[in-house]
Amino acid sequence: MNLEGQVTDFVAYIRDERKRSANTVTAYESDVRGLCDYLTEATTVADLSLLSLRAWLADLNTRGQSRATIARKAAAARAFTAWAKRRGLIDQDPGVRLMSPVVPKPLPTILTSSQAHEVVSWKSDDDPVISTRDTAILEMLYATGIRVSELCGANISDVDMHRHVLLVRGKGNKERMVPFGIPASEALEKWMQVRNQVAEVDEALFVGVRGGRIDPRAVRTLVNVVTLQTTGQRLSPHALRHSAATHVLEGGADMRVVQELLGHSSMSTTQRYTHVSVERLKRTFELAHPRAEGSNEVDRDQSSSGLI
Repeated sequence: MNLEGQVTDFVAYIRDERKRSANTVTAYESDVRGLCDYLTEATTVADLSLLSLRAWLADLNTRGQSRATIARKAAAARAFTAWAKRRGLIDQDPGVRLMSPVVPKPLPTILTSSQAHEVVSWKSDDDPVISTRDTAILEMLYATGIRVSELCGANISDVDMHRHVLLVRGKGNKERMVPFGIPASEALEKWMQVRNQVAEVDEALFVGVRGGRIDPRAVRTLVNVVTLQTTGQRLSPHALRHSAATHVLEGGADMRVVQELLGHSSMSTTQRYTHVSVERLKRTFELAHPRAEGSNEVDRDQSSSGLI
């Protein structure tokens, strides 16, 4: 089998066996085919070497690709060669020693508890039915910390109103149960009472203005508008997810519990929120403590409730 056929099989593997999202599959396919286009003399995956992979990354850097983009493409190349090794197409995996550029990860934007309350309490002047839906969306995003794709993919049958839990289908189609509180439950009940006035589909929990399953772009636009009006900054739905995780941790929740709630496959991802909590604590200390370095009477009189 030639290189083209091997790439096709690899793409089918990550799509059908690994159950990666459509966006991930598209990105991996584009990156691996870009590698093959660069290595014009390679006819099979066995022709790839560590030197040729490094030369490809160096070329990407020369052409001004960002560190994040190069790191993503390197990850795709490693996944391709690792797959080839498992399939017996190569004896040695050249991708094992392929290093990626270090991409700094800034701490996520977090709302204070009062800001989060303002967001979920926001009321629209639009159609009452859509306004009721929007309130339920905002409450559920913050109450559960789920991703936009998970919210938009939720069905009515996934909601257990008696137990206050939502069945969520996350990355890799993995399922988890996520609880939500009374405010979100009440908002959902109000939405379900008026949902049929606009819905054209039976199963979708949230629908758009035309009655079909709501599009993630509509949810992102909603959160953009609401956060701009309530906090002065245009934030994404992920800010509500980050805020929910941080507030749960600050409330004393175990790290493993938060990992399960958010559907993180790696604990290192969840641990980012402990760093956020520490930074918030340090900021409050520096503003409030009379012996904190750099603090003064003016600082202590100012509120420490801004975004970080």
